[in-house]
Amino acid sequence: MRVLLVEDNKPLLRALRQGLEEEGLAVDIAEDGEVADQKARTTNYDVIVLDLMLPKKDGLTILKGWRANGINTHVLVLTARGSTEDRVTGLDSGADDYLTKPFELDELLARLRALIRRGHHVKDPVIRVHDLTLDTSSRTVKRSGKSIHLTPKEYALLEFLAFHQGKVVTRTMIWEHLWDEHDESVSNVVDVYIRYLRNKIDRDFKPPLILTRWGEGYMLRGEADTAEPAESGEAMS
Repeated sequence: MRVLLVEDNKPLLRALRQGLEEEGLAVDIAEDGEVADQKARTTNYDVIVLDLMLPKKDGLTILKGWRANGINTHVLVLTARGSTEDRVTGLDSGADDYLTKPFELDELLARLRALIRRGHHVKDPVIRVHDLTLDTSSRTVKRSGKSIHLTPKEYALLEFLAFHQGKVVTRTMIWEHLWDEHDESVSNVVDVYIRYLRNKIDRDFKPPLILTRWGEGYMLRGEADTAEPAESGEAMS
Protein backbone atom coordinates (compact mmCIF):
# COMPACT_ATOMS: atom_id res chain seq x y z
CA MET A 1 0.00 0.00 0.00
CA ARG A 2 1.11 3.58 -0.59
CA VAL A 3 1.64 6.03 2.27
CA LEU A 4 2.41 9.75 2.42
CA LEU A 5 4.73 10.45 5.36
CA VAL A 6 4.65 14.11 6.45
CA GLU A 7 7.37 14.99 8.96
CA ASP A 8 9.86 17.87 9.16
CA ASN A 9 12.29 16.20 11.59
CA LYS A 10 14.81 14.73 9.14
CA PRO A 11 16.28 11.97 11.39
CA LEU A 12 12.78 10.81 12.37
CA LEU A 13 11.63 11.03 8.76
CA ARG A 14 14.50 8.79 7.60
CA ALA A 15 13.89 6.26 10.39
CA LEU A 16 10.15 6.11 9.75
CA ARG A 17 10.58 5.81 6.02
CA GLN A 18 12.96 2.90 6.46
CA GLY A 19 10.61 1.18 8.89
CA LEU A 20 7.59 1.58 6.63
CA GLU A 21 9.47 0.41 3.55
CA GLU A 22 10.72 -2.67 5.42
CA GLU A 23 7.06 -3.39 6.10
CA GLY A 24 6.52 -3.45 2.33
CA LEU A 25 4.81 -0.06 2.04
CA ALA A 26 5.50 2.37 -0.79
CA VAL A 27 6.39 5.67 0.89
CA ASP A 28 6.28 9.23 -0.44
CA ILE A 29 7.55 11.99 1.84
CA ALA A 30 6.84 15.65 2.50
CA GLU A 31 8.82 17.90 4.87
CA ASP A 32 6.45 20.86 4.97
CA GLY A 33 2.73 21.52 4.85
CA GLU A 34 2.64 22.98 1.35
CA VAL A 35 4.29 19.96 -0.25
CA ALA A 36 2.08 17.62 1.77
CA ASP A 37 -1.04 19.46 0.67
CA GLN A 38 -0.05 19.33 -2.99
CA LYS A 39 0.79 15.61 -2.92
CA ALA A 40 -2.38 14.64 -1.05
CA ARG A 41 -4.49 16.45 -3.64
CA THR A 42 -2.82 14.78 -6.63
CA THR A 43 -2.16 11.20 -5.48
CA ASN A 44 -4.52 8.53 -4.18
CA TYR A 45 -2.79 7.40 -0.97
CA ASP A 46 -4.01 4.58 1.24
CA VAL A 47 -2.96 6.41 4.41
CA ILE A 48 -1.33 9.75 5.28
CA VAL A 49 0.86 9.97 8.39
CA LEU A 50 0.70 13.64 9.36
CA ASP A 51 2.76 15.66 11.81
CA LEU A 52 0.91 18.75 13.03
CA MET A 53 3.80 21.14 13.66
CA LEU A 54 5.03 21.79 10.12
CA PRO A 55 6.77 24.63 8.27
CA LYS A 56 4.80 26.79 5.81
CA LYS A 57 1.38 25.34 6.62
CA ASP A 58 0.44 23.52 9.83
CA GLY A 59 -1.04 20.05 9.87
CA LEU A 60 -4.46 20.93 11.27
CA THR A 61 -4.99 23.56 8.61
CA ILE A 62 -4.23 21.23 5.72
CA LEU A 63 -6.23 18.39 7.31
CA LYS A 64 -9.32 20.60 7.59
CA GLY A 65 -8.77 21.70 3.98
CA TRP A 66 -8.62 18.11 2.77
CA ARG A 67 -11.85 17.20 4.50
CA ALA A 68 -13.59 20.35 3.30
CA ASN A 69 -12.60 19.45 -0.27
CA GLY A 70 -13.78 15.85 -0.07
CA ILE A 71 -10.37 14.17 0.29
CA ASN A 72 -11.26 11.09 2.33
CA THR A 73 -7.84 9.43 2.61
CA HIS A 74 -7.33 7.99 6.08
CA VAL A 75 -5.07 10.26 8.15
CA LEU A 76 -3.04 9.20 11.18
CA VAL A 77 -1.86 12.23 13.13
CA LEU A 78 1.62 11.76 14.58
CA THR A 79 2.55 14.56 16.95
CA ALA A 80 4.12 15.64 20.23
CA ARG A 81 0.83 17.32 21.19
CA GLY A 82 -0.57 14.73 23.56
CA SER A 83 -3.14 16.44 25.76
CA THR A 84 -6.75 15.34 25.73
CA GLU A 85 -7.71 18.68 24.20
CA ASP A 86 -5.18 18.21 21.38
CA ARG A 87 -6.45 14.69 20.68
CA VAL A 88 -10.05 15.86 20.58
CA THR A 89 -9.16 18.76 18.27
CA GLY A 90 -7.23 16.46 15.90
CA LEU A 91 -9.99 13.86 15.70
CA ASP A 92 -12.71 16.51 15.33
CA SER A 93 -10.68 18.09 12.51
CA GLY A 94 -10.93 14.90 10.48
CA ALA A 95 -8.11 12.62 11.68
CA ASP A 96 -8.89 8.90 11.69
CA ASP A 97 -6.32 8.07 14.35
CA TYR A 98 -3.94 9.92 16.66
CA LEU A 99 -0.55 8.79 17.99
CA THR A 100 1.67 10.88 20.23
CA LYS A 101 5.46 11.03 20.27
CA PRO A 102 7.44 9.23 21.51
CA PHE A 103 5.96 6.01 20.16
CA GLU A 104 6.94 2.46 19.23
CA LEU A 105 7.26 1.64 15.53
CA ASP A 106 5.31 -1.60 16.02
CA GLU A 107 2.32 0.36 17.30
CA LEU A 108 2.46 2.77 14.37
CA LEU A 109 2.59 -0.14 11.92
CA ALA A 110 -0.34 -1.87 13.62
CA ARG A 111 -2.41 1.32 13.45
CA LEU A 112 -1.54 1.75 9.76
CA ARG A 113 -2.54 -1.84 9.00
CA ALA A 114 -5.87 -1.25 10.75
CA LEU A 115 -6.51 1.94 8.75
CA ILE A 116 -5.62 0.19 5.49
CA ARG A 117 -8.05 -2.64 6.29
CA ARG A 118 -10.70 -0.07 7.18
CA GLY A 119 -10.14 1.65 3.85
CA HIS A 120 -10.97 -1.62 2.11
CA HIS A 121 -13.90 -2.41 4.46
CA VAL A 122 -12.06 -5.42 5.90
CA LYS A 123 -12.30 -5.93 9.68
CA ASP A 124 -10.78 -9.37 10.16
CA PRO A 125 -6.95 -9.22 10.03
CA VAL A 126 -7.00 -12.70 8.45
CA ILE A 127 -8.22 -12.71 4.84
CA ARG A 128 -9.39 -16.05 3.42
CA VAL A 129 -9.67 -16.75 -0.30
CA HIS A 130 -10.60 -20.37 -1.04
CA ASP A 131 -7.76 -22.35 0.63
CA LEU A 132 -5.48 -19.28 0.79
CA THR A 133 -5.07 -17.31 4.02
CA LEU A 134 -3.31 -13.99 4.53
CA ASP A 135 -2.64 -12.79 8.04
CA THR A 136 -2.28 -9.04 7.62
CA SER A 137 -0.94 -8.63 11.14
CA SER A 138 1.96 -11.07 10.85
CA ARG A 139 2.17 -10.71 7.04
CA THR A 140 2.18 -14.47 6.62
CA VAL A 141 0.59 -16.49 3.82
CA LYS A 142 -0.57 -20.10 3.70
CA ARG A 143 -2.28 -22.18 1.05
CA SER A 144 -3.86 -25.49 1.99
CA GLY A 145 -2.09 -25.12 5.31
CA LYS A 146 1.35 -24.82 3.68
CA SER A 147 3.39 -21.69 4.51
CA ILE A 148 4.46 -19.66 1.48
CA HIS A 149 7.39 -17.25 1.70
CA LEU A 150 6.84 -13.97 -0.14
CA THR A 151 9.08 -10.94 -0.49
CA PRO A 152 7.65 -7.68 0.90
CA LYS A 153 6.62 -6.52 -2.57
CA GLU A 154 5.08 -9.88 -3.48
CA TYR A 155 3.11 -9.84 -0.24
CA ALA A 156 1.95 -6.27 -0.87
CA LEU A 157 0.70 -7.25 -4.33
CA LEU A 158 -1.13 -10.31 -3.02
CA GLU A 159 -2.69 -8.29 -0.21
CA PHE A 160 -3.86 -5.65 -2.70
CA LEU A 161 -5.46 -8.34 -4.86
CA ALA A 162 -7.04 -9.89 -1.77
CA PHE A 163 -8.55 -6.58 -0.69
CA HIS A 164 -10.21 -6.49 -4.13
CA GLN A 165 -11.10 -10.19 -4.26
CA GLY A 166 -13.39 -10.97 -7.18
CA LYS A 167 -12.80 -7.56 -8.78
CA VAL A 168 -10.45 -6.59 -11.59
CA VAL A 169 -7.56 -4.26 -10.74
CA THR A 170 -5.65 -2.62 -13.55
CA ARG A 171 -1.89 -2.39 -13.96
CA THR A 172 -2.18 1.33 -13.24
CA MET A 173 -4.05 0.75 -9.98
CA ILE A 174 -1.43 -1.73 -8.84
CA TRP A 175 1.44 0.56 -9.80
CA GLU A 176 -0.07 3.59 -8.06
CA HIS A 177 -0.60 1.72 -4.78
CA LEU A 178 2.55 -0.40 -4.60
CA TRP A 179 5.35 1.80 -5.98
CA ASP A 180 6.38 5.23 -4.73
CA GLU A 181 6.99 8.44 -6.66
CA HIS A 182 10.74 7.83 -7.03
CA ASP A 183 10.59 4.26 -8.30
CA GLU A 184 12.19 3.77 -11.70
CA SER A 185 11.19 0.17 -12.33
CA VAL A 186 10.63 -0.99 -15.90
CA SER A 187 7.17 -0.69 -17.40
CA ASN A 188 6.37 -4.42 -17.13
CA VAL A 189 7.24 -4.69 -13.44
CA VAL A 190 3.61 -5.44 -12.50
CA ASP A 191 3.49 -8.37 -14.94
CA VAL A 192 6.80 -9.62 -13.55
CA TYR A 193 5.47 -9.64 -9.98
CA ILE A 194 2.23 -11.29 -11.06
CA ARG A 195 4.36 -14.07 -12.56
CA TYR A 196 6.36 -14.36 -9.32
CA LEU A 197 3.12 -14.69 -7.35
CA ARG A 198 1.68 -17.29 -9.70
CA ASN A 199 4.82 -19.40 -9.32
CA LYS A 200 4.37 -19.38 -5.54
CA ILE A 201 0.60 -19.24 -5.07
CA ASP A 202 -0.78 -21.23 -8.01
CA ARG A 203 1.90 -23.52 -9.44
CA ASP A 204 1.43 -26.45 -7.03
CA PHE A 205 -2.23 -25.88 -6.16
CA LYS A 206 -5.71 -26.01 -7.68
CA PRO A 207 -7.69 -24.08 -8.64
CA PRO A 208 -5.50 -21.21 -9.89
CA LEU A 209 -6.42 -18.09 -7.93
CA ILE A 210 -4.68 -15.28 -9.82
CA LEU A 211 -6.69 -14.57 -12.94
CA THR A 212 -6.00 -12.40 -15.97
CA ARG A 213 -8.82 -10.43 -17.54
CA TRP A 214 -7.47 -9.68 -20.98
CA GLY A 215 -7.33 -5.98 -21.78
CA GLU A 216 -8.57 -5.12 -18.27
CA GLY A 217 -6.19 -6.30 -15.55
CA TYR A 218 -5.78 -8.96 -12.90
CA MET A 219 -7.95 -10.32 -10.12
CA LEU A 220 -7.90 -12.77 -7.27
CA ARG A 221 -10.54 -15.43 -7.86
CA GLY A 222 -13.74 -14.69 -5.96
CA GLU A 223 -15.63 -17.39 -4.11
CA ALA A 224 -18.22 -17.60 -6.90
CA ASP A 225 -15.74 -17.18 -9.79
CA THR A 226 -15.43 -20.28 -11.97
CA ALA A 227 -13.76 -18.69 -15.02
CA GLU A 228 -10.31 -20.00 -15.93
CA PRO A 229 -7.30 -17.66 -15.97
CA ALA A 230 -4.84 -17.04 -18.77
CA GLU A 231 -1.74 -19.20 -18.92
CA SER A 232 0.52 -18.66 -15.93
CA GLY A 233 3.17 -16.05 -16.68
CA GLU A 234 1.43 -14.58 -19.76
CA ALA A 235 1.44 -10.77 -19.98
CA MET A 236 -1.69 -8.91 -20.91
CA SER A 237 -2.09 -7.65 -24.43
